[in-house]
Amino acid sequence: MTTETHRSPADIECWLTDMDGVLVHENQAVPGAAELIQRWVDTSKRFLVLTNNSIYTPRDLAARLAASGLSVPEENLWTSALATAQFLKAQLPGGRAFVIGEAGLTTALHEAGFILTDQQPDYVVLGETRTYSFEAITQAIRLIGAGARFIATNPDATGPSPEGPLPATGAIAALITKATNREPYVVGKPNPMMFRSAMNRIQAHSETTAMIGDRMDTDIIAGMEAGLHTVLVFTGITTPADIESFPFRPDQALGSVADLIEQL
Repeated sequence: MTTETHRSPADIECWLTDMDGVLVHENQAVPGAAELIQRWVDTSKRFLVLTNNSIYTPRDLAARLAASGLSVPEENLWTSALATAQFLKAQLPGGRAFVIGEAGLTTALHEAGFILTDQQPDYVVLGETRTYSFEAITQAIRLIGAGARFIATNPDATGPSPEGPLPATGAIAALITKATNREPYVVGKPNPMMFRSAMNRIQAHSETTAMIGDRMDTDIIAGMEAGLHTVLVFTGITTPADIESFPFRPDQALGSVADLIEQL
């Protein structure tokens, strides 16, 4: 029987990878990222690029990555919005949702058969947006108080911008929780469900799937809990010294994805 400690990149059949901090950094491709994706394509490896960002549709994301120098087909992109839509479709097919979010989330829910409404919704679904409305947040609080179930696409408290950090889904969810005393069910990383839904999408098995990420507290812990081979890279926010503060370890720690290509 194959055990986690015996796995190596050469044994991996399917790959999941985070996007920001792994393949791109400040809208520029990380050295080695284009080559890694091309290697997967050339060797017919099944792979998905994951992001907790729910703003963009896969088509939008593919265009943004192309502008960064990375050619990733839209069917190889998996967002927290898609994972949330898939989760809700399984929970309540044809349900009703009041949504705070952008096209990535509203499109995914529409395509999953959901009705988007502010009239007696089954769910309040909170995603990423750059234009949080006090009026919409107030409405969400009232709908949750009236019985709507509270869902958030991801727990990230802040997001990056050229000017500095921006409040993100987790921060707005905390505001709504404070006002309603209701915690959201969070679908995105570090919930292993995000990875399980991604693996279902490409018919992958945990024993032969790896996760590449730049964050110990989301990518690596969720990959570990989903039973995947975990690869930490230092092109994002985590430094080698940071690993010591966590009670778990990645299976591999590399400078960048460029170091991984030689092992495939």
